[in-house]
Amino acid sequence: MSAKLETLSQNLQKHFGDKITSLKLALGELTIEVGAADYLGVMTALRDSEDLAFEELIDLCGVDYSTYGDGAWQGRRFAAVSHLLSIAHNWRLRVRVFAEDDDFPAIDSVTGVWNSVNWFEREAFDLYGIAFVGHDDLRRILTDYGFIGHPFRKDFPITGNVEMRYDPDQGRVIYQPVTIEPRENTPRIVREDSYGDPAHG
Repeated sequence: MSAKLETLSQNLQKHFGDKITSLKLALGELTIEVGAADYLGVMTALRDSEDLAFEELIDLCGVDYSTYGDGAWQGRRFAAVSHLLSIAHNWRLRVRVFAEDDDFPAIDSVTGVWNSVNWFEREAFDLYGIAFVGHDDLRRILTDYGFIGHPFRKDFPITGNVEMRYDPDQGRVIYQPVTIEPRENTPRIVREDSYGDPAHG
């Protein structure tokens, strides 16, 4: 571990102690995991503490761990992972927090800490169904308003649940259940008489 990352690691442990449930170094970057109850407080301190000074939240994404490790995963299913940057100290940090309830995943919003997270939280809500408590405009951002389900969840059907098409008779776009007609794919084999015969080129 570099001297810079060692300093960051010590600063994190000094500030948060037992609130950090995991601290790992991978790919030259530290990752910490915190509990959902401590998440908002830890994120605020990461921004405000002078010896941490993470002024920017670069990214936040949702993760569904239900099939992680070929289904060997034993922990909570849904997590939010944030990537933070400190310009003052020139270091980065990854923060992971798991939602306590797999049936209705909810995590505190950090829009009050970093404005830049607004659309990222909306994306994680739209694609994974993670509710960000305290977000003042939590609505879908990539799928249609009438969309059913959350398409990045591992149990979401690959074909979706409904399909959308333009109906010329009705003169509008309509939704209908997905219909997939079974088809048989028979490979077409092409053989040449001279294949593999060096005498004929």
